[in-house]
Amino acid sequence: MGEQKIHQPPMTIDEQVENLKSIGLIVNDEEYAKQILNDISYFRLIKAYSLNLKPKNGNYYKGVTFEQIVDLYLFNSNFRQLIFPEIEKVEINVRCRISNFFAENYGVLGYLDSDKFINPEYHKSFLNDIEAEIHRNFKAPSVRNFRENYEGGQLPIYALVEVFSFGTLSKFYKNMKNGDKKIVAKSFGVGYTYLESWMECIAYVRNICAHYGRLYNAKLSKTPILYKEYSKAGIRNNRIFGVLLCLKHLLMNDRHWNLFVERIELLFEKYESVEIKTMGFPLNWKDLLQHDT
Repeated sequence: MGEQKIHQPPMTIDEQVENLKSIGLIVNDEEYAKQILNDISYFRLIKAYSLNLKPKNGNYYKGVTFEQIVDLYLFNSNFRQLIFPEIEKVEINVRCRISNFFAENYGVLGYLDSDKFINPEYHKSFLNDIEAEIHRNFKAPSVRNFRENYEGGQLPIYALVEVFSFGTLSKFYKNMKNGDKKIVAKSFGVGYTYLESWMECIAYVRNICAHYGRLYNAKLSKTPILYKEYSKAGIRNNRIFGVLLCLKHLLMNDRHWNLFVERIELLFEKYESVEIKTMGFPLNWKDLLQHDT
């Protein structure tokens, strides 16, 4: 382990602006910069959105402005808000189809039986997770209803999937028997290994969106398995464009998908500082992303 760094002392907002100027950032309007830094932390704004605008621990490249960094931040915020509703559609669809399948084939409490899953230990961990989820939501009317008015106080699968997180849903699907996973995946027109991978990755991106994180110029630590046609075309699976391709296939019957693609294009046009390649977008991104009409 190398020598550890010492935390730097805090800077006032005036000092933050002076520091940015000292390392080559052009600040055209200091009052505007101070206002922004009073609303968005230096760490959230400058540290995250200066990537590719300066070498590590070096000065900004010539011509880079404070306004440019703010534009990248605003783009990311709008881009994130654009993507979140599409993830919501997938999340609701998957919750519905998994719960319908399980209820019809194993009964509304079939999820309690470890024999219905691949790994009993994984299932035991899942039951502990959902108990914690139910405890956190114990005041919700639906949870109270089943807890207080039904024998055993257990939630049926169709109510349970509405309580636990998308990440927990992803784990639930991952532990289903392969034959069962195939049936659910077929309803989306994809193979179960793809759906399993995509759910895990989409849940990860959903959490980034929910916690106001950065998708712009970000390498994803949870990556989806892409179709070979995309991999051969040089599409990387550790950037957000690869995830959008997964959403495209899961929302193949969504009549509004192409409108979503058009809105992405408008966002690129509005924020000219955006480098789309840092998000994995190729030159023909729109053709790849749109549904055939």
